[in-house]
Amino acid sequence: MLKNLGNRLAAALSVAALGAVQACGAASGGTPVPAPASDIPASSAAAAQTAVFAGGCFWGVDAVYRHVKGVTNVVSGYAGGTSKTADYETVSTGTTGHAESVQVTYDPSQVSYGELLRVFFSVAHDPTQLNRQGPDYGKQYRSAIFTTTDEQKRVAKAYIDQLDQAKVFPSPIVTEVAALPAFYPAESYHQNYLALHRSQPYIVYNDLPKLAALKQQFPDRYK
Repeated sequence: MLKNLGNRLAAALSVAALGAVQACGAASGGTPVPAPASDIPASSAAAAQTAVFAGGCFWGVDAVYRHVKGVTNVVSGYAGGTSKTADYETVSTGTTGHAESVQVTYDPSQVSYGELLRVFFSVAHDPTQLNRQGPDYGKQYRSAIFTTTDEQKRVAKAYIDQLDQAKVFPSPIVTEVAALPAFYPAESYHQNYLALHRSQPYIVYNDLPKLAALKQQFPDRYK
């Protein structure tokens, strides 16, 4: 476990040494990607809802959604695998099928599923990178949307088609859309990681730029 964390920090230092600051996956610099043409009406999702996203290391994705108005809770964890449990040590081997993910609980009267998707594709990660994100490589760092309803699946797939057809990104989106089999919360030391480690090199070079992009691109949505 400590070895895996050490490797992640070493990767961040290598990025810094090369002068390559990994920011967000926004397609057009300081502007967000277009809003989804199709969304889930708030009237059809009156109670609190959950969405699960995977976009590389969960530290940065977790931090982004914690700063989105209308989001009431965020949990870092693991999703997409077939085993009955998951933990950092085994998921980090890349052999379990799980992806580092975040479970987002939100109030649909304040923020829609489509708006959460827009943040996901604009600032949370780069959806054109296959089985990697920044300095992290492996299927456990893949881009994925794990859906909990048929409506979520419909909206997510339609949005990917919309962005690809508009050629918003220079390369095709590789984001997986799959029904959520189960979500396993990560260890306590991974929760709200950015807020507790703001000066750590990995956070400085990989994740703080995502928060800056969120604030710049979605000023009315930032909290």
